[in-house]
Amino acid sequence: MQDIHLLDLKFQEAAEAIASFLVETPEDGLLLIESGPESTHAQLEAAIREKGFDPADVRHVLLTHIHFDHAGAAWKWAARGAKVYVHPVGLPHLASPEKLWNSAAQIYGDDMERLWGSMEPIAEEYLYAVSHEEVLQIGGLTIKALHTPGHAVHHVAYKLGDSIFTGDVAGVKIQAGPVVPPCPPPDIHIPDWKASIALLRQERPARLLLTHYGEIQEVDAHLQALEAILDDWAGWIKPHFDAGTNPAEITPAFMAYTEGQLREKGCSDALIQVYQYANPSWMSVAGLLRFWKLKASGRIL
Repeated sequence: MQDIHLLDLKFQEAAEAIASFLVETPEDGLLLIESGPESTHAQLEAAIREKGFDPADVRHVLLTHIHFDHAGAAWKWAARGAKVYVHPVGLPHLASPEKLWNSAAQIYGDDMERLWGSMEPIAEEYLYAVSHEEVLQIGGLTIKALHTPGHAVHHVAYKLGDSIFTGDVAGVKIQAGPVVPPCPPPDIHIPDWKASIALLRQERPARLLLTHYGEIQEVDAHLQALEAILDDWAGWIKPHFDAGTNPAEITPAFMAYTEGQLREKGCSDALIQVYQYANPSWMSVAGLLRFWKLKASGRIL
């Protein structure tokens, strides 16, 4: 089995909130899966050195999607000459990130730099758009790209051997806590997400490698639990949508509901905080409200 090194980016100085993964290729330096945000780039380089490698040897960067916690620092690697692999829908946003940045700034405001650092354009010669089920030959490794929408329309999971790097499509699971579904706006599409989960099952991986956070070996049980909690969260939001409740009223109640679920599963205050770093529960309110709005309009069947 190819050695896969898990790297903790120490996001917001917390352990096990955001991961990158490092693989030594037989023929062309290092392969990095997920760049993380630019705000953690120094931690990522330090983690690569701690594994005994030189960051200058990173030649390839696979991105599961273009959200800042997964792709915000990709430009730093491209500036050194690394090729960045991304979904075709995401590629233009990395080439010209202004719209992506400004959209996020409407949500995070003055917190943008503290949370995510900075983001600069990537020259298109360093970007590669991966097709669905494309088999990539990278430095002597064979990697299968799987378009896996639901969390984001521009989401890709990558299969290397019997492992799948799942980004956010397989949810967020921190330490011994439960799996939860990150549901930020604007792309949440529950039928697509369930189809993507089915695709992961179809590939029959021995393990899932989650950006948030780490290795899952009980694949079937994990994916079953993810589907159940995805339905649970969407079902909790639905009557509030039907009633036209103000999102400002829904958000604190939803946060209390989801925190209660974590506590029921034995999560400590410290672990709940890491969950909030990895998957801020308040963001799922807007994402799931938008899903129900699109479904009510007939745009989602």
